[in-house]
Amino acid sequence: MTGSQLRQTWLIFSQATTVALAAYFVVSTLKPQWLHQGPAVLATLPAAAGAPPRAAVQFSYAAAAQAASPAVVAVMANKPALTQREIDADPWLRFHFGRRVPQRQQMGLGSGVIVSPEGYVLTNNHVVNGASEIRVQLPDGRETEAKLVGTDPETDLAVLRITVAPPLPVIHPGRAEDLQVGDVVLAIGNPFNVGQTVTSGIVSALGRTQLGLSTFENFIQTDAAINPGNSGGALVDAQGRLVGINTAIYSRTGGGSLGIGFAIPVDSAYQVLEALIKDGKVSRGWIGVITGDINAEVVETLKLSVDHGVLVKEVFKGSPAAKAGLEAGDVVTEVEGRQVRNPRELINVVAGLKPESQTVVQVQRGGQTLKLPLQVGLRRPQTEDGAPE
Repeated sequence: MTGSQLRQTWLIFSQATTVALAAYFVVSTLKPQWLHQGPAVLATLPAAAGAPPRAAVQFSYAAAAQAASPAVVAVMANKPALTQREIDADPWLRFHFGRRVPQRQQMGLGSGVIVSPEGYVLTNNHVVNGASEIRVQLPDGRETEAKLVGTDPETDLAVLRITVAPPLPVIHPGRAEDLQVGDVVLAIGNPFNVGQTVTSGIVSALGRTQLGLSTFENFIQTDAAINPGNSGGALVDAQGRLVGINTAIYSRTGGGSLGIGFAIPVDSAYQVLEALIKDGKVSRGWIGVITGDINAEVVETLKLSVDHGVLVKEVFKGSPAAKAGLEAGDVVTEVEGRQVRNPRELINVVAGLKPESQTVVQVQRGGQTLKLPLQVGLRRPQTEDGAPE
């Protein structure tokens, strides 16, 4: 091959590569989902009679919806009318109703997800709390009474059990820890009691906290339309696997979705599920301190050699922290080898420890770093911010 032929071949190759890269970047920007493999279907659209054939293709998540939808049920809970005092006292009711007081008993309050062949159903505590009767309706029309296995108000989760003739559809769990902002998700539930509905969106944010909805907050935020009645329903990935339990929406009026919805990650939900099935309750760790954030002023006042961690404001007498030697003014930086940067992280890490187990708490006391062995205590349910952790 001559020199001119080589140059011509190289020119053609470089031009083709440039065009291919440009096409890739256009697709990745405008239609990133086309680059992901999954059950989504690419199909040529059929042409109507007498119309010219269509060359376009349609991207569909029908396979994901079909895989998950049979296991998402409508939950009908018979509840007495709420008073304004009850709404004001409950953060979940305040979040959903505000100053609007429901005047009559209501049915068809939420959704649920069948998570095991034994008939266990995950839903929200606020869907079934206080109900005198709970019924579940499957998408195929079968309806049955549901037994309440247990509730966990601190995560707003509840477990029901139903008994129906086989086949019983069961959803497949995914991995919430694998989610990334921008991933496509589907929300499946029973909004406004109109019947099973599937909406789509993306993961808008991960690890949302400080919403004031529950003690343990680590929400998946999504812009998939979630409305009243979707509570307890499924948030699934593009493969139809359960990644979250839809729980709340942001709404200025307590009405429809504004594109900000929240779901409890599936790994947290399954931990609660297993505990409620096994023990009928969720046991969490407790060390017995009142905490606060640290800032530049605290660092300077206490002459700390770190600028992150959780300030110990008070240690309760006789608590596990007191027995381990923690003092007011200490800054907790690690528990069980896991770094903690704010009171919410400390609560979540400590709560995940088994009561009566042994752990190590690392604290900064002035310029000194201490590692204190500690025996974890049992957390009392429904402790609020400012109560001992």
